[in-house]
Amino acid sequence: DNPQPGFDKWISFEGQGNYYPELSDGSIAQLNIDGTHVDQKGYITDELTDYAIDWLDTLDKEKPFFLYFSHKAVHADFEPAERYENQYADKQVKLPDNMADTAENYRDKPLWVKDQRSSWHGVDFPYHSTLDVGAYKMQYHRTLTAVDDSIGRVQEWLKENGLAENTIVMLMGDNGFMFGEHGLIDKRNAYEESMRVPLLAMGPGFERGKVVEEVVANLDIAPTILEIAGIERPEQFQGRSFTKLGSG
Repeated sequence: DNPQPGFDKWISFEGQGNYYPELSDGSIAQLNIDGTHVDQKGYITDELTDYAIDWLDTLDKEKPFFLYFSHKAVHADFEPAERYENQYADKQVKLPDNMADTAENYRDKPLWVKDQRSSWHGVDFPYHSTLDVGAYKMQYHRTLTAVDDSIGRVQEWLKENGLAENTIVMLMGDNGFMFGEHGLIDKRNAYEESMRVPLLAMGPGFERGKVVEEVVANLDIAPTILEIAGIERPEQFQGRSFTKLGSG
């Protein structure tokens, strides 16, 4: 009776979701659980992790399983968990050198890049506001810390249930982000800071400490897992396994 084909259990929310349940109009944010709307109870990163662990606890540990765990964090506006609101209070974000509004900085860049400084994607009027880019990036880091906690909780569950050595874990971002690089913010340009995303992989089939410099895309993930599992890649898959790329 699950209305989401392909998944035994699924949890989602409208748009990018909300960090905290209480909305500006006094209402409570909703989560969609297997087609039923329920109130969000707490900080979204922690709550989604609770749901993930609860589902893992229902599994038959002798059978393969797949968990696709996509966090709301770190979508703007960044809101850290209360326990991390003052994290890094004694630190200061170093803004990138190529944020400078100088002739040298823009010498080899197209005019539109400089013109965007004063757009809502630029550092002079970010999002049409007086936002401080350094403070903004600090909130980004604080918000990510709860995601670190979440990953740790899932890994701890795997260890406690004897599955850590036989489970593939991949951590991947959905886009890069600029915090002043080239005088820009956000993610909408073909600079490395915007295009590159983190991808970490661990488990059987992956060599510890290996770094892959070649281009890898999200469509390579499924062929990689299938190869490790000894399953032939379907013809329609355009990706390739990346287990043999890189060097230790």
